[in-house]
Amino acid sequence: MSENKLIDLSFEFAVAVVNLVDGVTASKSSYMTDQLARAGTSVGANIHEAQYAQSKKDFIAKLEIALKESNETSYWLKLMYETKRIDAATYQYTKNLCGNIRRLLIASCRTAKENSNDKK
Repeated sequence: MSENKLIDLSFEFAVAVVNLVDGVTASKSSYMTDQLARAGTSVGANIHEAQYAQSKKDFIAKLEIALKESNETSYWLKLMYETKRIDAATYQYTKNLCGNIRRLLIASCRTAKENSNDKK
């Protein structure tokens, strides 16, 4: 793992989401898998993009978008599990990864905001 656990976890999560989506065989699931793929991969993309933010405000905004996307991803994961598109093990694994990322994002946003306020 690299120095940034959040980047590593979000990439692992994106890979898990892509593999999950590619493995769904239930008919009439494309609208759910498309939404899950967009939201789930957006988490890591926004976290990665935040590393090159133009300002502290931009950094926080990118992390907050990633947080919102992780919440949306949780919804699609639960819906896919409850409608039997994915099995319990897949659901638990991706749900746990998403939860870990969400907790790190909340802490990171809080810290960034506090650090931003300290400089005023």
